[in-house]
Amino acid sequence: MNTFWKLNVISVLYAVMIFIPIELFINVSRISRLTGWDFDVINKVIGVSAIVSVILLSAFIHYLTKAWLYNRKSSFWSVLLWLPYLILFIFIFASLFPITKPADKGGPGDGILILGCLILYPLYVLLLNAFITFTSDEKTV
Repeated sequence: MNTFWKLNVISVLYAVMIFIPIELFINVSRISRLTGWDFDVINKVIGVSAIVSVILLSAFIHYLTKAWLYNRKSSFWSVLLWLPYLILFIFIFASLFPITKPADKGGPGDGILILGCLILYPLYVLLLNAFITFTSDEKTV
């Protein structure tokens, strides 16, 4: 049962890793309205923060997977388990912060870019898990 909880914590972190850039990307108009910044500045800040969050969370997930799920094939379940958590996070965020102004809606190409990210993201999770599982020689912790 202990492995079950560890696997779910890692899956939650995978969901947070994609949730942060998606929500920042969708809420550019809202962030601009609240901060008063120009769209160019916000896009640069969002790009940098998305890259930094993905790199930091990837390193943290790499460390946790090596420490908790050392050479276990069950770590590959996180390729599927992050999706329910992402749906839950998006539902909670949309419930807490509904779009009330029509100007805050995303642009026409936002959905297709997010779909592309969601299609490629399981491949990233699979490659990260394969790298951690098959290349680790000794246990980190």
